[in-house]
Amino acid sequence: MNVNFQYSKTLAIEGSVLLLLGLIPTVGWVLGIVGIVLLFRATKELSYYYQDESIHQNAWTGLKYYIVALIAAAVAIGVGVVSFATTGLFAGEPFAFTAGIVGGIVAILAGLVIAFVFYILAAVHLRKAYETLAQKTGESSFATAGILLLVGAILTIVGVGLALIFVSWIFVIIGFSTMKPKEYQPYNGQTNGYGYTAPPTQPEQPKTTATQP
Repeated sequence: MNVNFQYSKTLAIEGSVLLLLGLIPTVGWVLGIVGIVLLFRATKELSYYYQDESIHQNAWTGLKYYIVALIAAAVAIGVGVVSFATTGLFAGEPFAFTAGIVGGIVAILAGLVIAFVFYILAAVHLRKAYETLAQKTGESSFATAGILLLVGAILTIVGVGLALIFVSWIFVIIGFSTMKPKEYQPYNGQTNGYGYTAPPTQPEQPKTTATQP
């Protein structure tokens, strides 16, 4: 299947940028959805280009888990807000551990735990996709992005992980922006292990010299 490398590269860059802009309040979720759609298409194209379906499979699985994590977090916060509102807490009534407040706290914690688990799963699969891209393209930025994304996902429980996740997507954008077509990818297996292996060369036949009778 013929794949336009530059088209796939452009889709991947645009999708990564939009997904990063998904952090913007109010309109960010719309940009994030568009970014996911573009990345879905880009990873499919790159899987055809590099003849490795695992790129698309791992990336798409990671993005699906990422969506589930976002939905779980949103539902948890929404249910918690509704539970607190029904107790009259927002109306200025004195705080008390009523059934509504306890239920709201439990709903928020349960939703955040589910979101955390699915976010870890998303990071694991996205890292696999980035590792494969690092091997195929020779761009170590993808490998760095995968590590930062996974560590950041784990550390979201203490807050600092969000900064690492933000940086990881910057490395993803750099990787997509600097990757080159296969014919321009140098072999650097003896440096960082990424890149295409140069095809074996035919050994030279030993020269024979004619002997005088």
